[in-house]
Amino acid sequence: MQTIQPLLEKAKQATVSIRTLPDVQKQALLRQLAQSVIAHIPYIIIENKKDLDRMPDEDPKKDRLLLTDARLRSLAESVLEIAGLPDPANELVLEKHLDNGLLVQKKTVPLGVVGVIYESRPNVTVDVAALCIRSGNVCVLRGGTDAFHSNTYLVSLIQQVLTDFDADKNAVQLLPTDRALVADMLAAVKYIDIIIPRGSQQLIEYVRENSRVPVIETGAGVCHTYVEKTADLQQAAAIVTNAKVSRPSVCNALDTVLVDQAVAARFIDLLAPMLAAYAVDVYADPLAYPLLASTHYPHLFAAQPEDFGKEFLSLKCSIKVVPDTQAALAHIREHSSRHSEAIISSNPAVSEQFLQEVDAAAVYVNASTRFTDGGVFGLGAEIGISTQKLHARGPFALEKLVTEKWFVYGNGQIRE
Repeated sequence: MQTIQPLLEKAKQATVSIRTLPDVQKQALLRQLAQSVIAHIPYIIIENKKDLDRMPDEDPKKDRLLLTDARLRSLAESVLEIAGLPDPANELVLEKHLDNGLLVQKKTVPLGVVGVIYESRPNVTVDVAALCIRSGNVCVLRGGTDAFHSNTYLVSLIQQVLTDFDADKNAVQLLPTDRALVADMLAAVKYIDIIIPRGSQQLIEYVRENSRVPVIETGAGVCHTYVEKTADLQQAAAIVTNAKVSRPSVCNALDTVLVDQAVAARFIDLLAPMLAAYAVDVYADPLAYPLLASTHYPHLFAAQPEDFGKEFLSLKCSIKVVPDTQAALAHIREHSSRHSEAIISSNPAVSEQFLQEVDAAAVYVNASTRFTDGGVFGLGAEIGISTQKLHARGPFALEKLVTEKWFVYGNGQIRE
């Protein structure tokens, strides 16, 4: 019977090697990793094509799986950015001298062994490895079968760089894709310190419900943009279009447009040709449907209840006309996944109300939700977007890959 325990044992043993690696060496290691990715772009693309050839073109995950020359160069750039960020570990958070003479310090320390379960995205392999190395953590990666060849090759590059720097190559490991072994990973409390699922809502819920290891969720994105009655409608149409079409398969892409009834007809007249240019399927509520039909929109469908609160991950979205801001806020409360939400408005008071009342990891005024990204926010890269409220929320990146540890220095004190 196949088991991952030997791999996990090696990962645990590697924690000392990576935790004690000097900061200057970690930076140099990541710079070499970035160079290695660039140098091996043709070979990475060959391995990636093996994975792409097994996935149907209509599968919305195919864009997530795709590695191009431009994407790999961007990935290498993000590794360089991570190398240039401060090490979040070993920071002195608090220091005090107690009346009994004890010196008490609280410092940040690496989490230890970080387990990541993800689907389709081979770029996550490099992002997670770089973030963990920079913060002194070990990572065990369980990618999906659809990215097997890509992930295997990328991990081989990472492990070679670790070896070149006399670091334990087991600090980054790729686990088998056998689904039966996921349960072993979720039960490995002796070896794994934290589990981070990144993928479909089904995957996240399975991990949350079955893991004995602490979990940080990177939730699915059901993202709304509310076009308020004072919005600059031309600007609103451009923002909505960007949020939907720039990369529809990612979690910060728009899923639902809410538009104030007072401006719905004028806004839809502007939006319809923009979405039509990208052949976006639009699922419209009873008020939005005739407005879109009057523009002869070619990809129009009557929305069903399940089309709201749905993460489409493709060139599809839903549109709902609302009577006022309160109705928009109520809809978002009911259907949001608490990822990224936006309002387009020229009214500062309404915008501020939206920012304060909407419960999401990122809230926007007059901007596309597509900006919710660790790299864009200056964090170098991210493991995912956390939609929970404990420890990390929003882009889960380098700064959150640490915990705290108390250091107490005495000279013979005993407690009375």
